Amino acid sequence: MKQQSVLFTYGLVFFVMILWGVNVVMLKVLVDTFPATTMTSFRIMTAGIAATAILLVTRNMRRLTAKEWKYTILGTVFGVVAHHFFLAEGLTQTGASNAVLILALLPLTTSVLAILMLGDRLTKWRFLGIVLAFIGVLFIQGGAGSWSIDRGELYIFVAMLVQAISFIYIKKATATLDSRQMTGMMLLIGSLGLFGVSLLLEPGGTQAMVGAPLSVYVIFFISAIFATAVGHFLFNGAIERIGAGQTAIFNNFVPFFGLLSSSIFLKEQIYWYQTFGFLFIVIGVLFGTGYVERAILKRRVSHQKSA
Repeated sequence: MKQQSVLFTYGLVFFVMILWGVNVVMLKVLVDTFPATTMTSFRIMTAGIAATAILLVTRNMRRLTAKEWKYTILGTVFGVVAHHFFLAEGLTQTGASNAVLILALLPLTTSVLAILMLGDRLTKWRFLGIVLAFIGVLFIQGGAGSWSIDRGELYIFVAMLVQAISFIYIKKATATLDSRQMTGMMLLIGSLGLFGVSLLLEPGGTQAMVGAPLSVYVIFFISAIFATAVGHFLFNGAIERIGAGQTAIFNNFVPFFGLLSSSIFLKEQIYWYQTFGFLFIVIGVLFGTGYVERAILKRRVSHQKSA
């Protein structure tokens, strides 16, 4: 893969991390206003409709093979239905700070799963990057919450785990299937599954979706279209190009942008140790994605050719 293409992909994933960091705050506002599962089903459905509209306009739709359907359904069950259900329910019972801390375990979990299920190679430099990024997460979250596990935190942990599993199936499916088509299908099918769950758990949830302030509906559509539809388009495309393990390590940026958006929109204070942790995360991502390794290897090859 050309270096410029890799850098461009990294830039897109970084942009998605900003969206998802802000989205944690938006979701907290939404679940405090609407029934969590019902709101999530409508939010994902809105994202699915937007994604499908893009696919139809660009004519990127085709029939799936049996194997592609298998991986798409598995990715949907884990990455849309289970992930968004547990994330929404968890946020009703725990704070955004605790949520982003637990979600920050995603790169570590995905890297382990990629090694076990995809045969990814874990070099010493990538392992160092994962460790440094995780240390950065601990600095960012220093003093922000307790590790005593309650039901909300358990739900967030399950949301993180099933999302990591979904990345593996997305990688398997996008070996032959366009990531954009898979994203649109996952969102649409997943929203129907979530809506079915909401009918069972929140019988009056649909009626409760009306009557909120206009600003809340603006947040709803920003979360659905930009953070979910556009974000998943870009993120799943990155998984297709650079792999599940390398892409997932960027999720270490989500806690920083989650706290930053909390400071901007909720007027929460950012402390020195959180800024210090962000530096660890940047260094960790550079090592963990293999970027530093490739740069060193490229330099060595260049020196050998010139010698």
